[in-house]
Amino acid sequence: MLLQPKPVPGPTAEPSEYSPEERRALLRLARQAMQAALVGDQPELSAPSHHLAQPRGAFTTLHLDGKLRGCVGYVFPVRPLYRTVVETAVAAALNDPRFLPVIPEEFPDLEIEISVLSMVAAIAPADLEIGRHGVLITYGARRGLLLPQVALEYGWDAARFLAETCQKAGLPPDAWENDATVEAFTAEVFSEAEFADVTSAVSAL
Repeated sequence: MLLQPKPVPGPTAEPSEYSPEERRALLRLARQAMQAALVGDQPELSAPSHHLAQPRGAFTTLHLDGKLRGCVGYVFPVRPLYRTVVETAVAAALNDPRFLPVIPEEFPDLEIEISVLSMVAAIAPADLEIGRHGVLITYGARRGLLLPQVALEYGWDAARFLAETCQKAGLPPDAWENDATVEAFTAEVFSEAEFADVTSAVSAL
């Protein structure tokens, strides 16, 4: 199946499920959890609100000097959102196998981004919308996922986005055209760049 190249659009606005206060709370939890982990402590966990205690899939992404420094997440809603954010923030800092663990000297300069995922559903490749959909491709035991913002960051069209997701799964780049399962999701994405008071509220190590 061939997809005709299309101009890469800007991000598609989705209705916001989380208020600015809830976004701040999740970003603050992520930074506090990383801070505790870097000094060997266990963060104290409590649900900021009933809404943030609902199970949701989410990814925590770390950037340092504009470059990816770690990204870990849960695709499916297996834990309350606030716990998912805490666990993925620590894992992104210390356990992403693509990177060395974050060191205390890097901590003040990290920028945290959180992506809260919708439920995953099957999609026809022709219906994939760049800027709106993230992609999950599965074949047997192999699985690859890319968040919606990745295609925008690299300027990929839909065919390239699908091929890159296949390669992340360790599959041939054209597996999406054959027997691999293609699923999509949306994500509500927010970062500390939107809230300067989040980083200033947490002391440096």
